[in-house]
Amino acid sequence: MDIRQTIAHLAQDKDEQMLLIRAAERLTAARQRNIPAATAFLGAREQTLLAQLFPHDPPVFFGGCDGAERKVAAFLPDYLDEDWLLTDDSPVAAVRATFFEEDTLTHRDFLGALMGAGIKRETVGDLYVAPGRCDFVVLRELRDFILQNLPSAGRTRLTLAPLDLAELSAPAAAVKTRHDTVSSLRFDSVLASAFHLARGKAAALIESGRAELDHTLCQKPDKPVAEGSVISVRGLGRARLDSVDGTTKKGRIGITVSRFI
Repeated sequence: MDIRQTIAHLAQDKDEQMLLIRAAERLTAARQRNIPAATAFLGAREQTLLAQLFPHDPPVFFGGCDGAERKVAAFLPDYLDEDWLLTDDSPVAAVRATFFEEDTLTHRDFLGALMGAGIKRETVGDLYVAPGRCDFVVLRELRDFILQNLPSAGRTRLTLAPLDLAELSAPAAAVKTRHDTVSSLRFDSVLASAFHLARGKAAALIESGRAELDHTLCQKPDKPVAEGSVISVRGLGRARLDSVDGTTKKGRIGITVSRFI
């Protein structure tokens, strides 16, 4: 099976299929020429799938700073190390937008402004919104265009400036942690605990294709879940199995789960 057939088998839809094909072909061409190259920004699921396509020499995933979710996949030849991704030659750049702090702007406001300027979502990484500012990560080739063509978000005027990647930091994710016990570490059991659902409801969500385990679609309710695994449910959000905490006297398994809020 060639790489296009493999991607067609893995992808959930045509858009994901084309994104993965472009990414895989770009990385393959870079390897053949032994030059650095990077893809567009990929979500966590797409990163997982792309890594599966290159099991013996996976790309480097980079989103501008530690904790980034959306990342480019980069091929680095032997003469470059990962520090190169933080230099002015990096395929990734950052922009800081500042605004009147009393104007409350959200992630959606900034993403809408970027899309309204004709910028494709795959060219934009994470957006970090704080009072009076928003730092966003973009492909370097788009940075100057954004600096010149993003005067506002909604009705709020923006002041834009380049931001050194060394100054970029991802805010800590907001999570709600709980301790619970489950009968087993099956996918449906852990999902039910994480999202406060009946196990039957959790199994139905899994079987209907609404749940992912470690960013990969999984429709098997009895799939074992390991420590550190991330569970995503369309319409409900994400959770992580932080730890397995031993067995109770009644034979149930103690777990600690965090739900991202």
